[in-house]
Amino acid sequence: MKITKIDTLLSGKRYLFLKIHTDTDLVGIGECGAWCYQEATAACVRTMEKLLIGRNPLDIEFINTGLMRAMHFRGSIIQAAISGIDIALWDLKGKYYGVPIYELLGGKVRDKARIYVNYKGDTCEELARKAVLLKKQGYTAIRYSMGHETDEKGRGTESFTRVVKRMEKQLQAIRGAVGGDMDIAIECHRGMKPAEAIACGKILEKYNPYFYEDPIPDNPLAMERLISQVDIPVAMGERFINLMEFDQLMTETKVAYIRPDLCLAGGITAGKKIAALAEAKQIYVIPHNPLGPVSTAACLQLDACIPNFEIQEYPVDSEGKCRLDEQMKEPFLFQDGFIRIPDGPGLGIELVEGIETRFPFEGLYGKFYLQDDGSIMDR
Repeated sequence: MKITKIDTLLSGKRYLFLKIHTDTDLVGIGECGAWCYQEATAACVRTMEKLLIGRNPLDIEFINTGLMRAMHFRGSIIQAAISGIDIALWDLKGKYYGVPIYELLGGKVRDKARIYVNYKGDTCEELARKAVLLKKQGYTAIRYSMGHETDEKGRGTESFTRVVKRMEKQLQAIRGAVGGDMDIAIECHRGMKPAEAIACGKILEKYNPYFYEDPIPDNPLAMERLISQVDIPVAMGERFINLMEFDQLMTETKVAYIRPDLCLAGGITAGKKIAALAEAKQIYVIPHNPLGPVSTAACLQLDACIPNFEIQEYPVDSEGKCRLDEQMKEPFLFQDGFIRIPDGPGLGIELVEGIETRFPFEGLYGKFYLQDDGSIMDR
């Protein structure tokens, strides 16, 4: 079997799927994760295609290592392209042998993966109301976004005291609405300074948050100072792009959970290695997954076969409905807060035909987030 071509499919606000074709009837599907740079990533995939035509797609470790080491420079766009290719190669290999990917990675250790869903709200009341709605739909874990106060120009206005008070009011309202049996995580999106994040962490401890995600920008030394001063489990790593960054994070900090994005950090090949490093340190894995059905399926295949899986991020709309269902021929099976691990060959899913035309590409290009003095805030 040999690779004959790679197609890239831009779709929706931020999806980049790809298909690896072979000289047989088998086609593997992948997804790339540099969500704000998908057109550039697609161009990168087309460049890499030149190195892959005629190669055996079953040689996944050789191809992954070659692409990692042959590009000379590293970066999110390159890593996203490698990741999408890697996922498609694993899908192909599973289809070739007629087994799920997890069988090729040592076999599954679980039949289903617990999930959490993310949501937002403009007020404490809205956050509490939506949390109750999600609980009624069967979700047992949620993650809310802390958000950021802005003025009429969209600029951030919060002082140290205001952000601490607002964070407490939010979690107090959500915990009061759903009770003590639901896991509640906090998505900070690197939105605080270390001093703010430490103060917030201390005051939120009494509400028993599940984890505190990305309270500050990605700096292991600063994160370790924060972790040493709060008693909330910290999760981070969604922007990390290779094995070495995760190793540094887990060596230099007492992070409780790591968040590899399989569509950015090197695909399933890298994900299995990252999880193994974490397992040796008793660190648990929460795969980052804000993207599409291929990303979700790849995460579930990894979740199935790693002992130190914690919980899976699952993308839904503002009302708790999975936004992936219309993009797949068969939806994932959800029940009582869990998703069944797909048992079909490869990733175990199929995209709807013509996904790039059914869901035309819009692009998501981000923006500058400003403080009230005009300076940039990290997002």
